[in-house]
Amino acid sequence: MLFDRLKRFLIVLEGAERGAPAAFSPGQAVVGRVVLELAAAARCGALRLRALGAARVHWTESRSAGSSTAYTQSYSDQVEFLSHRDTLLAPPDNGEVTVLQAGRHEFPFTFQLPETLATSFEGKHGSVRYWVKAKLHRPWATVKKVKKEFTVIEPIDINTPALLAPQAGAKEKLARAWYCNRGQVSVTAKIDRKGYTPGEVIPIFAEIDNCTNRAVVPKAAIIQTQTFIARGTKKQKKSVVTSIAGDSIAAGKREVWHGRALKIPPVGPSILQCRIIQVEYSLKVCVDIPGTSKLLLELPLVIGTIPLHPFGSRTSSVSSQYSVALEWLSSIPEQPEAPPEYSAVVPSPTAEQSLAPPCRSELGAVLEGPFFAYIQEFRFRPPPLYSEIDPNPPSDGIRPRCMTC
Repeated sequence: MLFDRLKRFLIVLEGAERGAPAAFSPGQAVVGRVVLELAAAARCGALRLRALGAARVHWTESRSAGSSTAYTQSYSDQVEFLSHRDTLLAPPDNGEVTVLQAGRHEFPFTFQLPETLATSFEGKHGSVRYWVKAKLHRPWATVKKVKKEFTVIEPIDINTPALLAPQAGAKEKLARAWYCNRGQVSVTAKIDRKGYTPGEVIPIFAEIDNCTNRAVVPKAAIIQTQTFIARGTKKQKKSVVTSIAGDSIAAGKREVWHGRALKIPPVGPSILQCRIIQVEYSLKVCVDIPGTSKLLLELPLVIGTIPLHPFGSRTSSVSSQYSVALEWLSSIPEQPEAPPEYSAVVPSPTAEQSLAPPCRSELGAVLEGPFFAYIQEFRFRPPPLYSEIDPNPPSDGIRPRCMTC
């Protein structure tokens, strides 16, 4: 039987055989092969291949009536992204079966991924998965199956105007306890841009004013929100990716964050284009107020896959670029320094010789040569002596010209 003669039956994808995970981008070609290794000659039928990709969601909700459960409602939905079929080994047209000899047999395959695909994802109430499945049909035996999953990563380039735009917000809250007004807490926060990639550091600029009579504690965190949609109903799951805590702010005091660093850990990218599954991120700046609820300020984030370009980025503001462009002005002194005396630069014998008029024999020799040589000789004549007294003062009888006339 083939079951006893089949030693190996597996799928190999390019990029995964060298120890690297098999990851692809939308629109890319998936290349691989089905490996069939037999210990002895065996009869085989068709060898078919199928590539699938889909997003699925499922969860249940119980409705209680008093102390007992009234009913349980299930929600589920599915979106198919990829469906490809191929026959790698077809049976002969005369109705006979194919006999494969002992040894290793490889059946290559290739298929193109669609241009629009959601990133692979595993969540509590849903997933986005891609896989390749091969089926080997055998005479008088069950179908032998093998499955190989692969990852798809949708490229999200943060070098776009929408994701490079700064994000800012402000909120305030009136602290109350037992109907007593304890004052107001306000927070203003800003980040350089909306799009980031894992491993980057988000500099947070914030001002927290504590006008209450108690100390408060500011915090910042990156929140991941998974949204699952089925039959018009949404199910959400929120989790904290990373967080930092600031120093306690005393009553009536203010604290300023001058770019407090918050590093993004390795997380999956945002999923925004799938109809039934969405993965979103946000930066939350909150203030813990004793005796009342927290003050929350939320700024949207997008976790991308293509990092910020080192050149030509628009993260710096126009004002910072303007200040950098004018840095050279600070090196100009308020009072210009007078140039040195010519005698201080050139020794006196050389100066006298240079300032002396040329004799006729020398001038004649120069004029006999090319005219350009004379011009060059004139160019290197020494400059006049510097003096702070105008050698040609204006005459008293000459009326200065009015510039407005």
